Amino acid sequence: MKFISYILSPIFAFVFFLILILFHPFQWLSYNLFGPKGHDKVVAALNFSLMKSMLLIGVSVKLINKYKLPENASLILVSNHQSTFDIPPMGWFFRKYNPKFVSKIELGKGIPSISYNLKYGGAALIDRKDPKQAITELIRFSKAINKNKWGAAIFPEGTRSRTGEPQVFAGNGLKIITKFNKDGYVVPLTINNSWKVFKYGKYPFGIGNPITITVHEPIKIDSLPFKELLEKTETIIKEHIK
Repeated sequence: MKFISYILSPIFAFVFFLILILFHPFQWLSYNLFGPKGHDKVVAALNFSLMKSMLLIGVSVKLINKYKLPENASLILVSNHQSTFDIPPMGWFFRKYNPKFVSKIELGKGIPSISYNLKYGGAALIDRKDPKQAITELIRFSKAINKNKWGAAIFPEGTRSRTGEPQVFAGNGLKIITKFNKDGYVVPLTINNSWKVFKYGKYPFGIGNPITITVHEPIKIDSLPFKELLEKTETIIKEHIK
């Protein structure tokens, strides 16, 4: 299997990077000609293309959702984090809610398509070395989420789990977001198998491991004190990691 991955990995890497390059100017055009709504449509197409490119290494992505998500309310998508490939499927499957990600500031420059989207698409770019900047940025982000009734996406683990084993959830970012979105909902998500794309390290890619994203019952933010909300969300997500 690893031998085959050495054959498929360069093909996938080339196609994945080509998609990022091709969509970069389309993002610029859509944002400058049609504004944020036009840009959101191009970003949705970008996420779909990136997700489908993973089929080149035999990785499909399935959404499991038994719940009707609330509309006309802020949705805070809270998920465990296993790899870079968590993000395009989340962006595509929840495109109706225009999810905006909380990301580290370093990703805001130098990466075709990704950096442009983070910088101009409404994301929160956090400097982990500067707590004052991080708090100010999260407050700005949280108010924008509430005003526009966007979705927000946050990984409370803060960094990827390279073995699939969940890490401790940090609540600071989520606490600020929920503070400014009391009328919204937390939507817990559990991602499985994404880490296996990097089970050999950065290269070659792991092949043939389907990824699943499981949606859990939305929780009204103002229905619980924050500490209980965080504990409940973390427990639900981790109970379903396989």
